[in-house]
Amino acid sequence: MEMNELSAVPAQPAAADTILPEAAGAQQSAGSAVEETENETARDADSAVVEKAPLTMETLLASAAAMAEKQPADISGEELRRLRQQFNSLQSRERADAQEAADAEVKPADAEVKTEDSPEVVEFKRLLGVIRTRKAEYVAELEKLRELNLQRKQAIVDEINALAEDTDNVNRTFPRYRELQEQFSAIGEVPATDETAIWKAYQVARERYSDNLKINKELRDYDFRKNLELKQELLSEAVKLTEDEDVIGAYRRLQELHSEWREVGPVEKELREQIWEQFKGASAEINKRYQAHFEERKAREAEIEAAKTALCEEAEGIDLESIRSYTGWEEATKKILELQARWKEQGAASRKLNNALFARFREACDRFFTEKAAYFRNTRDEFARNLAAKSALAQRAEELKDSTDWRKTAAELQELQEQWKTIGAVAKKHSDAIWQRFRAACDYFFEQKKQATSGVRSAEQANLKAKRDLIAELEAVPADARREDIISLMRSVQDRWKEIGHVPFKEKDKIYDRFRSKLNELRGALDMRENTRRMQKFEDNVANIEGNQNALYREREKLVRAAEAKRAEIRTYENNLGFLSSKSKSGESMLRDFERRSERLKSELATLEEQIKLLDAKL
Repeated sequence: MEMNELSAVPAQPAAADTILPEAAGAQQSAGSAVEETENETARDADSAVVEKAPLTMETLLASAAAMAEKQPADISGEELRRLRQQFNSLQSRERADAQEAADAEVKPADAEVKTEDSPEVVEFKRLLGVIRTRKAEYVAELEKLRELNLQRKQAIVDEINALAEDTDNVNRTFPRYRELQEQFSAIGEVPATDETAIWKAYQVARERYSDNLKINKELRDYDFRKNLELKQELLSEAVKLTEDEDVIGAYRRLQELHSEWREVGPVEKELREQIWEQFKGASAEINKRYQAHFEERKAREAEIEAAKTALCEEAEGIDLESIRSYTGWEEATKKILELQARWKEQGAASRKLNNALFARFREACDRFFTEKAAYFRNTRDEFARNLAAKSALAQRAEELKDSTDWRKTAAELQELQEQWKTIGAVAKKHSDAIWQRFRAACDYFFEQKKQATSGVRSAEQANLKAKRDLIAELEAVPADARREDIISLMRSVQDRWKEIGHVPFKEKDKIYDRFRSKLNELRGALDMRENTRRMQKFEDNVANIEGNQNALYREREKLVRAAEAKRAEIRTYENNLGFLSSKSKSGESMLRDFERRSERLKSELATLEEQIKLLDAKL
C-alpha cells in the first residue's frame, strides 16, 4: 500500500544527540552523520592541542569579529566552542607569563600579579555575547517557522479532504487540488515529532481524492502514468545504490529518495503494492549494508581505544624528575612528539571514550611541557639567545628603513615582524629598549611609504567617480525607452567599465554590487516586457481555439511538459551552484551567470504556470 512508504526510512544505527539544522530547508541529519562529525571534531581538537599553534589576542579578536559578521545559520556550535577554548588557553598562558615575569623581580614570596581585562579582551567577550544571542534567536525563529509550517500543511490537508467530499464538481475542483499539492510541497520543515503524522494525513487525503471520487478518467490516468514513471526512476536509482561502494553516501542518498518518493502522488492500485515492495526491498539492502558498516567501525574503534590507552601509559611513564640537562629534555621532547604523531595516526575511538582518552593524553603532554618550560625559564642562556636574535632583527630593520623599494622592503619588514613574534622573551631590563628600537625603524619606513604612495590613492578616487558616473547613466534610462536603445547602452557602459582602472579597495565591492544590481534591474524590466508580450499573444491564441476541448487539452499537455522541463533545468542549475566557488574572479563570474540563468528560467516557468491556469479555466 502507498501508506507503507513512511516505514521505509530506517532506524538510526546508534543513539545520537539531535542537531538542529542550520537552515529552514535542511534535511534532518541522521544520528550516524552527527557521530562522524563529532569524531572529526575530536580529531581536529587533538591536532589543535598537540601542535600548540601560537595564539594572539589580535587574531582571536579578528576571528570573533568575522564570526559576528556571519549569518547565524553559518555559525556552528563547534566553531564557537573552539574560539572560546582558544581564548581561555591564551588567557591562561598570559596570566602564567605575567606571574613568571613578576617572580623574576625581587618581591615577597606571596605577592600576586593583579591584572585587568584589556580593551581587546572586553571587546572579545562582548562579541561572544552578541554571537550567542543571535544564535539563540535564530534557533527560536526556526522553531516558530516549523510550527507555522505544520499549521499551513494541516490546513491544506483539511481543504483536500473537503474537496474529496464534493463529488459533483470534480472538474472544477481539480485545478485547486493541483495547486494545493504544489503548495504542500513548497512548504518547509515541520517539527520532527509531527513530520510522520502530517505526511500520513496528507497521503490519505490525496488517495481519497484520487481513488474514491469520480475524477475525470483522462486526467486521473495521466496523473497515474506520470507518477509511475517518476517512481520507476526512483526505484532504478535505489537499485543502483545497493552496489555503491560509498555506503554512507548511498544511505544519505536513500533518505533523499524516500523524501522524493513521498512527494510523488499515487499510481494505479494494481501497481502500488508491487512497486512499493521493490523500492522497500532495495532500501532494506542499503540499510543492511549501512548497519554492517557501523559494526565494522565499532571493531576498529575498539582497536584504536587499546592503542590510545597504550600511548597514554607511555606518556605518563616518562620520569620528569630524572631529567636534569638540556640534552635530556630534548630527548624526552622527541619522545613526546613521536607519541603525538602516533596519536594523530590512530583516528577516533568511540564517542563515549574518545574525549576521555584525549583528555588523559593531553594532561600527560601538558604536564611534560609545563615542566620543560619551568626548566628553561630558569636558564639565562635562553634570554641571551633571544636578545641576540631580536637585536639582529632590529639591526636589519634599521638597514631597511631608508629603502624606496616599497613593495619588496615592506614584505621583508613584515617577515621580520613575524619572526619577532616567534622569538621568546628577553630579560626585562632589555625588553622595552629592544622593542622600541625595532618598532621605530618599522614605523619610519611605513610612514615614508605612505607619503610616497598618496598619488595612487588620488587616481583610485578618480576611477571611483568615473564608475559612479556610469551607474548614473544606467539609472537615468527612462522607463519607456526602446529595448534596442537599452541593450546598446548596457553594452557600452559595460565596455567602458572594464577600461576604468582600480578604485579604493574598501569601495571595490560596494561599487561593483551597485553596478551589477542596476544591470540586473534593467535586464529584469526587459524580460518583464517580453513576458507580457508573450502572455498577450498566448491569450489571443487561446481565444481562437476556445470551445475546442481537444485542442485545449493538447495545448495544456504541451505546456505541462514544457513546465516539467523548466523545473528539471532549474534543479540542474541549483545543484551546479552548490559546487561553484566565488573565491576567484572567474568563479564569481560563473556563479553570477548561473544565478541569472536560474532566475530567467524561474520567470519562464511562472509564465508557463499562468498559461496552464488560463487553460484550466477554459476546460
